[in-house]
Amino acid sequence: MTTVDLSRRGFLKASALVGGGLAIGLLSPDGLSAALAQGADKPLPPPDFFVRVGADDIVTVIVNKTEMGQGVYTGIAMLVAEELEADWSKIRVETAPVNEIYRSARNGMQLTSGSSSMASSWDVYRPAGAALRTMLIAAAAAEWNIPAAECRAENNTVLHSPTGRRLSYGHLAAAAEKMPIPTSVTLKEPSAFKLIGQSLPRLDSAEKSTGRAIFGMDMDLPDLRIAVVAHPPVLGATIRSIDDSKAKAVRGVRLVAPTPYGVAIVADSFWQAVKGRDALVIDWNLGPNAALSTDTLLSHYAEMAKAPGNVARKDGDPAAALAKAARRLDVEYDVPYLAHAPMEPLNCTVDLRPDHCEIWVGTQFQSGDHKAAMKATGLKPEQVTIHTLYAGGSFGRRVNAHADFVLTAIEVAKVAKAPVKVVWTREDDMRGWYYRPMAYDRISVGLDGDGRVAAWQQTIVSQSIAAGTEFEPQVHRNGLDMSAVAGAANMPYAIPNIQVDLHTPTHDVPVLWWRSVGSSHTGFVVESVIDELAHAAGRDPVDFRAEMLAKSPRHVAVLKLAAEKAGWGKPLPAGVAQGVAVFVTFGTYVAHVVEVSSDKGKIKVQRVVTAVDCGLPINPRTIQAQMESAAVFTLSAALYGEITIKDGAVQQSNFHDYQVLRMDECPKIEVHIVPSTERPTGVGEPAVPPLFAAVANAVFAATGTRVRSLPLAKAGMV
Repeated sequence: MTTVDLSRRGFLKASALVGGGLAIGLLSPDGLSAALAQGADKPLPPPDFFVRVGADDIVTVIVNKTEMGQGVYTGIAMLVAEELEADWSKIRVETAPVNEIYRSARNGMQLTSGSSSMASSWDVYRPAGAALRTMLIAAAAAEWNIPAAECRAENNTVLHSPTGRRLSYGHLAAAAEKMPIPTSVTLKEPSAFKLIGQSLPRLDSAEKSTGRAIFGMDMDLPDLRIAVVAHPPVLGATIRSIDDSKAKAVRGVRLVAPTPYGVAIVADSFWQAVKGRDALVIDWNLGPNAALSTDTLLSHYAEMAKAPGNVARKDGDPAAALAKAARRLDVEYDVPYLAHAPMEPLNCTVDLRPDHCEIWVGTQFQSGDHKAAMKATGLKPEQVTIHTLYAGGSFGRRVNAHADFVLTAIEVAKVAKAPVKVVWTREDDMRGWYYRPMAYDRISVGLDGDGRVAAWQQTIVSQSIAAGTEFEPQVHRNGLDMSAVAGAANMPYAIPNIQVDLHTPTHDVPVLWWRSVGSSHTGFVVESVIDELAHAAGRDPVDFRAEMLAKSPRHVAVLKLAAEKAGWGKPLPAGVAQGVAVFVTFGTYVAHVVEVSSDKGKIKVQRVVTAVDCGLPINPRTIQAQMESAAVFTLSAALYGEITIKDGAVQQSNFHDYQVLRMDECPKIEVHIVPSTERPTGVGEPAVPPLFAAVANAVFAATGTRVRSLPLAKAGMV
């Protein structure tokens, strides 16, 4: 058993009767820091509630994360239910309001990012459940006039074993509210878990499958107007003139008005707004970005990479070791801009009044959007309310520090003078000017006479995502955006002489977090180069990696598990080959073995075998789903994904020219979870980085062609 000191750590601060039941609140991590700094005798920040039990016996968990398909509602609810000894059938979930209480201790923000939901909730929601259990037992013991030690909790009831008496949580809720909040609680050891570790069905599946779930696109209000925006065709373009006569003639169009984000067309329905926009005639001044192109940018990146950048890591003397190397490998890799392409395009509903602004949106970044909304409206914090809705995917697009889609809706609401839902079409979303950064890598590696890696020099050229945002102080170190070098600067391979440096070009293409952030490119590069080195040394790629990862047993464990389950080294049919890669992202270790077939130069991915170590598995079903999701998402990007810019305009607009994996292309996906009692880590993103490399390494094994530039479609391989 683990005992948690609640009074010292400030986990539990208050209880209250809410809707006829007991609620337990947790002091925010930021409030905790302030309280400890002030001293125990100083007043603490007000708490909010994380879990409550109603008189109807329903247990409601208030989750401070966004549910966007990753299963976080279910996972966090399992943490509470486990320690509370709750009846799983009586668990419900609510989305937390925007409040300081729900901010992360890691960054002081209320957001869902970095595959951190379960890791950051582990020490918060379990103690909340345990404290509530303790108070319910105390209430039952008081009613029976017996020692609490004679009672135990089980399945939403408190039992007195000697007499067989039992009381429901709903019956006890009001009395439990009056019990002292415990100053410490005892948490279960993993061996005692009943729910954690089980493949439980997701709590949000039923309402999503029946259409009862409310996503941003579903939002409706009395007298709601629907709007679309004619965005500039080139980044930074300005309006010379507008001819809106034909647009205003479209039935249902109520308003055509310029805003800081483009020209808004406000109508009674979405299609009326779109038809109005189609009829709009705008003369744009394209400005200095009219000549912008990704081809020119990539050439510029290649030139920058010829000289070292700002050093992110340096061990030993790589230059001297390279000069003495028995064999040297010099290669360049590049990856393109990538769109997020969630199934639900961006949207936001705003009801703006003189004294209040109410927002309904599927956002990952509540505190940032709230702050932006206050600035845009001039209202006080308590006058701005954000309702977090289900999000139909995101992959980082809805955690924009610039709050573009929220601010757009606010600006449209200002001119509409009515509640308005601003909808991005798929084309608007695809050309929305926030992408995974393009990157270029130049790598020089030296092998000694025994085929071991003696030196590694890597120069990365990639934009900074955090520059100029409130994330910059947390992400930048000594002028370096560490997210851009993640996975390279901290690579775990035993290499005595290593240098990783970074150039950070500045231009007008806006970039944003994309599933696994910088590791989405460094995973491809590092694991592809390691594979090149294995072949250059005449070594088996699995054994070569394992030898250099001897001091990282968790890497080796997933690597060998994936290889074993994939039948690595066993004979394969003619034209079929396997590739391997292993990587750690956000504390989670993932290895893939990818099996591909080659026919007349065309590649088909047939099988993906994944091994994952995410610490103690909370819900294996969710882990499997996220590994499968990452496989489909990453294969889409590896085979087809590419955002290109020509004459200042994004060329891709929808799934016909930004293709995602089709059903008949989806390989067999096998997921194997490493048993563990380590602290849980995240599973939303870590499977992405090594899959790019595993595919490329399999292509080499099948064809002899080394893939150093993505996507494969660019080389005519699919």
